[in-house]
Amino acid sequence: MELKTAPMGWNSWDCWGASVNEDTVRKNAEYMAKNLKKYGWEYVVVDIQWSSAEADSHEYHPFTPLCMDEYSRLIPAENRFPSSAGGKGFAPLAQYVHSLGLKFGIHIMRGIPRQAVHAACPILGSDKNARQIARTDSICMWNTDMYGVDPDKEGAREYYDSIFSLYASWGVDFIKCDDIAREFPSAENELVMLSEALHACGRDMVLSLSPGPAPLEKAELLKQVSNMWRITDDFWDKWDLLYNMFERAEKWCVHTGNGHFPDADMLPVGAILQDYGRENRTKFTEDEQVTMLTLWSIFRSPLMIGGDMQEGLDDFTYALLTNENILKMHKNARHSHQVWRRELGGNEYILWAAASAEGGTYAAIFNAGENSGTAEIPVSDLEIEEFSQCTELWIRENIPAADMIKVNLASHGAKAFYIK
Repeated sequence: MELKTAPMGWNSWDCWGASVNEDTVRKNAEYMAKNLKKYGWEYVVVDIQWSSAEADSHEYHPFTPLCMDEYSRLIPAENRFPSSAGGKGFAPLAQYVHSLGLKFGIHIMRGIPRQAVHAACPILGSDKNARQIARTDSICMWNTDMYGVDPDKEGAREYYDSIFSLYASWGVDFIKCDDIAREFPSAENELVMLSEALHACGRDMVLSLSPGPAPLEKAELLKQVSNMWRITDDFWDKWDLLYNMFERAEKWCVHTGNGHFPDADMLPVGAILQDYGRENRTKFTEDEQVTMLTLWSIFRSPLMIGGDMQEGLDDFTYALLTNENILKMHKNARHSHQVWRRELGGNEYILWAAASAEGGTYAAIFNAGENSGTAEIPVSDLEIEEFSQCTELWIRENIPAADMIKVNLASHGAKAFYIK
């Protein structure tokens, strides 16, 4: 599937872990449709272990029984997704999300269910069974649900064809495939086969690969087989993880382009980790959240909200996610790159720039230091001789024409500019 801009949406993991249910998904979709769709947010993604009837938190139940059809394919647990009863799968939920003008996605794990392998369950379209195509030495280190599939075995491609045919029949628009983005070289051939099966299923679906960090030396392959791939392990609301993202983004920015986007992972904003109590809101300060969204946007990472939307986002978080100028930068930035990274006045400042698809230049300046301070950006550093218009995007402040932009920044804060 060709994507001209990086996907924007919501994923259930940060909030609900493995335990999300249909009612929660519907309510978050309704909130997105009513309040965020007009700003470009459109994907609603159900994360891991939707086939487990016992899932109840961010913690996995090892070797838990999974709901599965007669052809080794996982299906939704009816106690959590009641509209799936009667063999309907995710089709009714996807149809509801589509009725709101949104797109529907699901999480899958690489491979074939272990329980299907142990029972030698059949493969649709093949006379082989699950045991005959499995690589029982290929296992996920953090989840016990699946074995890898051996691409060289007869029946392997038929298995992947069968699952994507099922997802297409449900109306799925987005696949987040886990335990695959960093599994090189062991799962490389399986990834290629999986991608080919997805692209042959007859329905356009975004293919997102997790977890990271994906290997930089595999960038060209990742661009050919997927739409987005994680450049980091799970990203949470910790400053050191955000600080480290600058280096990752600098390395990966040259691989962002039409149809393929390095993924800095979800936005842990608002209320997260709901199974640990509703007081669990993001630990990022407001300035750190501005820094995060500024970097993700100029870098053109996919934007996936992690917070609970069903009861509404607080005023700050809503404003953060609906700043039209920042989201326009996310859509229009091209050739994004780090310009410099310097120690100035006891703080570390980082300057990024990008061309705009509509003409002009974007610039973003970050204070990675522990104190507030002032940074100066010579417009010559942006390869601009002069400008007639400069607007700070977060507060929509017009900056007088000059050969230098002087910026006051809070600790861990950021500002972004559009310059013509």
